[in-house]
Amino acid sequence: MLSTLLYNFTQQTRMAVAITQHDQLARLGTALILVLTCWGFIDPNIAYSWALAIVGAEIVISVVGKLVTFMKTPLRNRVAILIWTINWAMFTLQLGPTILLAQTGALPLFAIALVWVFAKFIRVSHAYAAFPIQCGTLIFSLLGATVSIFFASYGAPVSAGTLPQWTVAGLAMVVYMINISEAASLQNQVMKDLDLEKQKAETRLEELEFFANHDFLTGLLNRPAFEDAAVRMLPRRRYRDKGYFAYFLLDLDGFKPINDSYSHEAGDTVLKAVAKRLKQFVGSRGVVARLGGDEFAVALSNLPSIDVAIHIGEEMAALLKTPIKYGDDRLTVGASVGIALTKDAKQTVKTLAADADQAMFQAKNDPSCHARLFDASVAAPRLSNNDRESLKLAMREHQILPYFQPKIALQTGEITGFEALARWEHPTRGLMLPGKFLPSIHQLGLHGDFLLHTTECVLEAVTQLLEEGLDPGQVSVNVPEVTLATLSGREEVLTLIGRYPQARQKLTFEVTEDVFIARAGNIIQESITVFRKAGIRISLDDFGTGFASFKNLRELEFDELKLDTAFVRDVGQSNDADVLVQGFLDIGNGLNVTVIAEGVETPQQLSRLRRMGCEFAQGFLFGKAQPIAEARLLLLAQAQLAAEENGAQGSAA
Repeated sequence: MLSTLLYNFTQQTRMAVAITQHDQLARLGTALILVLTCWGFIDPNIAYSWALAIVGAEIVISVVGKLVTFMKTPLRNRVAILIWTINWAMFTLQLGPTILLAQTGALPLFAIALVWVFAKFIRVSHAYAAFPIQCGTLIFSLLGATVSIFFASYGAPVSAGTLPQWTVAGLAMVVYMINISEAASLQNQVMKDLDLEKQKAETRLEELEFFANHDFLTGLLNRPAFEDAAVRMLPRRRYRDKGYFAYFLLDLDGFKPINDSYSHEAGDTVLKAVAKRLKQFVGSRGVVARLGGDEFAVALSNLPSIDVAIHIGEEMAALLKTPIKYGDDRLTVGASVGIALTKDAKQTVKTLAADADQAMFQAKNDPSCHARLFDASVAAPRLSNNDRESLKLAMREHQILPYFQPKIALQTGEITGFEALARWEHPTRGLMLPGKFLPSIHQLGLHGDFLLHTTECVLEAVTQLLEEGLDPGQVSVNVPEVTLATLSGREEVLTLIGRYPQARQKLTFEVTEDVFIARAGNIIQESITVFRKAGIRISLDDFGTGFASFKNLRELEFDELKLDTAFVRDVGQSNDADVLVQGFLDIGNGLNVTVIAEGVETPQQLSRLRRMGCEFAQGFLFGKAQPIAEARLLLLAQAQLAAEENGAQGSAA
């Protein structure tokens, strides 16, 4: 009740200020007549005082009015009370001269005082009729002035008055009539202003209602409104012969690199284009929503079959692949679509949303399909915040650490470097290989944290080895696409390696050749150039298994090629494998880059690779990934052997 009263009060105060500004010239004109009457028939000094008071009051009212006009937000309660007090005090102040006129006892001056009060009464009742709080308080002042006039005239010597006094009284009556006419006109203007304010309020209310249910950027339904609409679309009863209700969850692929590499404006352009395409595609068949970020949802009912639902999901994924124009650039995103279906009236929208979320995650991790139907028999439980915290804690407490697999020079057998491979030394589950926890890291979006953690561990280990006089050679770290494709990811890595000036010269970043056909390929190439300028070597991992073309190989700056295990495995046993590996070695030599064969496990493979001219290799034949302490022992043994050989050569000389 009180809050409603205060709200009405503040709204009426704002409108009252507007009316007061409209009425200023009329008030000053009539006030001038009253001041001149006091000056001519009472006391000039009193007239001067009232004139200054009235002009000062009008200046204050004018300043307050301008301040309120500039204030776009609703008035605060204290501000509204202050403005009301000023208006009321200024209004009451202007009634003062009427009491002085009544004290003279002259009938024409008494009439002027009453006419003045009545004129004010007519003006207030017309102008403020729609504002009961303002109108009531001003009329209360007028009633007080009327009573004061009669008390002031009581006991005063009554006189018929002079001709000049009656002339002024007649002029006051004329002004009074004009005032009535203006008051009626002002009332019409007030009503028009009120109608305009009501229209604005209704328009604003419609906008608020729209944005309460819609996404501000795209105009699509937001999550609560979508869920309400989807609930209404769910089947009321279970019909075996009726169609399916389908919940489609779409998550954009490659959106973050666009947002980071181009601008948030480019990201907004993509989101609006995606929203428009989905809305046109769905039409009146269902509802579309933006759930937040780069996640969208679609609900359709009465789909005839599961195959139709999957086909619609694939159509939506294909629809979003069309490049989006942004200035001179053409931006491309993909979409992973999760689908949940039901004919059961007992199903809830939240359950379907969770099912579609799991299916979407499966689609995102399966490059062979873009739309995946939820299947409870194969759906894995989604990771929680507890899983996230467990992984972050494992990194903080150095449970997740790099193990080091040696890279060997085939002609000499010497260690020329290592590849850092993550292992989780779990306190209860024992040593865990990457396949057990890397998918969780990617699912939870912790690949950036993981890369920084692994890289810092490697840099610290390399720094320690160098300080001990041991040369680990080039130590490689696998770098995910997201780091290369985002400016923020690149800067974080550059900041980290900048803290290890001695060790960074020993660092190699391994990237898969698939990154060169990624959506942010230009940014990735730029990142590679920046890293190489910072002293980091670049290795192209799993060469031959991805999609890099010879054009990519010519354009990209890299220092090393790593032949994938799939080719090395059959070397010496398959003519096709021999031809391919020889070709890759020739490409590496032609491009003047180092070639390393991965997955060497047998002496036969080693022998064949040597004859083919391969200079470097790694694999179980030379050693598995091992903790830094064991890698240090290998380097110590190698350094000791080299020292002994040098000593023997010195003795022979």
